[in-house]
Amino acid sequence: MPPADNARFLVEASKARSRQARERAEEAIKTAARRSERPTIVGIANAAGVSRSWLYTQTDLITAINQLQQRAPTPHRAPRHAASDASLHRRLETALERNRQLRDQVANLTRKLETAHGEIRRLRTLTQPPAATVVGPR
Repeated sequence: MPPADNARFLVEASKARSRQARERAEEAIKTAARRSERPTIVGIANAAGVSRSWLYTQTDLITAINQLQQRAPTPHRAPRHAASDASLHRRLETALERNRQLRDQVANLTRKLETAHGEIRRLRTLTQPPAATVVGPR
């Protein structure tokens, strides 16, 4: 008995997934159009649960997003809290002190490692028998 040909079921499932993704993307674009903020490709893709690469293949959806971006105002972000000069100076001093501590720690560990290697070398020379001289016929 030949194996069953399930290809049509796979094709139907693929078409259904694509249709559902498109419907979710269209709904995300409609939702973005109702908001006053400027939509982005990433935002639409995340809201629709689709990948950006897939969304970029849908030229009509990209065109719709671009049109929304043109009419929506550019978002004005609130300025980040600017740190004072004194605060920045304290942070720099703290970082420099930590850097000095780490340099000292590395130097200390390097000395310990060198000592350990020296001890290993000393122990090897004590435990190895001296090389025997081979006297052979001439």
